[in-house]
Amino acid sequence: MTVYGIIGVGAISAAIVRGLCRAGQSGPPPDVLLSPRNARLAAELTGQFPTVQVAVSNQQVVDGASVLLLCLRPQDAASALSALTFRPGLEIISVMAGITVHRLTQIITPVTDLARSIPLPDVALGQGVTPLFPPSPAASALFSRLGTVIEVQDERTFEALSASTATVAALLNYLGTVAAWLTGAGVPAPLASRYVAAVFSGVLNPLQTAAEVDFGKLAHNHQTPGGLNEQFLGVLKQAGTFRAVERGLDQVLERLDSRQSQG
Repeated sequence: MTVYGIIGVGAISAAIVRGLCRAGQSGPPPDVLLSPRNARLAAELTGQFPTVQVAVSNQQVVDGASVLLLCLRPQDAASALSALTFRPGLEIISVMAGITVHRLTQIITPVTDLARSIPLPDVALGQGVTPLFPPSPAASALFSRLGTVIEVQDERTFEALSASTATVAALLNYLGTVAAWLTGAGVPAPLASRYVAAVFSGVLNPLQTAAEVDFGKLAHNHQTPGGLNEQFLGVLKQAGTFRAVERGLDQVLERLDSRQSQG
């Protein structure tokens, strides 16, 4: 049976563990070996799932894993991984943004079976859509258990997809602003938050199973000439909101590209 080792226990790695061990899967949950850092979260996961254990060191995770996930902060990766010894044939999946395949293979030599991935929190529910580069049987097997896999054929496309995920916090802040405005208009805060969440989930949830998504057409269909949606959209356009979104994405991608040039 596959043993998944995880170095770096944080929100995304915890979501991966919860997805792997969630109830209702066709087979038994796999064995998972966690690095000892972030003892509180590691203890929480071991308390919830019998197949999850905490190692005494990162090296023990490497030695005990058949598939190793690297979930470290990018700035910590070189120092943490260079202190470890890797064996040939180990399959490694990186969840770290901005560290290229070329750079990682230099750090984790002699390992050559390496894939990068972009899992998001909904892998915990088995509803993730996870890009992979390069295609990897081990990574595909893992993330197929957690939702849908997108096999990307070049690292530039992978970095662009990675950059797009930087918009999530801004989206949540946008929704929070709408909810806060409702509260200021006299709507009780719990009702305001629930209502905003319901409105947007009602719009977005059906898109998960759509064969094709045309956001321009959807935006057009959600406004009528002279209507309220058209008015609000016009205010954002006049303020340059969407150009600011594009500039922000350009800057995130430039940051990722600069890491590639360093690697």
